[in-house]
Amino acid sequence: MARPILYIGNKNYSSWSLRPWLALKWGRIAFDEKIIPLGGEGYGQSQIKEVRDVSPSGRVPALHVGDVVIYESLAICEWAGEQAPSLWPSDSLTRADARAASSEMHAGFAAVRRDMSCNIRRRLASEPGWPDDTRTDLAQLFALWERVLKRYGGPFLFGQRSIADAMFAPVCTRLRTYQVTIPDFARRYCDAVFADAAFQEWERAGEAETWTIEQSEALYR
Repeated sequence: MARPILYIGNKNYSSWSLRPWLALKWGRIAFDEKIIPLGGEGYGQSQIKEVRDVSPSGRVPALHVGDVVIYESLAICEWAGEQAPSLWPSDSLTRADARAASSEMHAGFAAVRRDMSCNIRRRLASEPGWPDDTRTDLAQLFALWERVLKRYGGPFLFGQRSIADAMFAPVCTRLRTYQVTIPDFARRYCDAVFADAAFQEWERAGEAETWTIEQSEALYR
């Protein structure tokens, strides 16, 4: 069988693409990647033609494994975890806790995603004022991180690097981009993510990209 192909969006902007890309890298699963630039006609409506050609949802990432298309980030991560079990904690209860945290990230924190779109290369001069629901999301985020970092000892959320960290890595970049005031334990965690070799590979590629998505760049000008 040919190597899986992971179709992703711009590395500077596509937080959902970063998540399974990290999982595949951490799991040492060989794959090819193909970038589909986001923006333009159909963007934000899941109607970009080049994306719809490779993903039935009209969104990236999408992983092609033989004639099967896995077209959702957490599903791709779960597939990666089946190929490389070390991507989840070995203890069953710790693994369940890590899955719960990953699912919470997948389904929650809508206000953070709304107000802090992913933009890896950007740095605001100062933190904007956040609406109440965004502040509530940030409080929930930090409570989750504090709980698991204390319980499992860090430096990653469940001790060793896992899919949970792949799910939260883009949040670390958002906190940095928007100059969010964060607790020391959160800063140490984000520093561990930023020091990871695979993350740095993605970051360098994102910083080198030349195209822009105006909707993201226009935030907080």
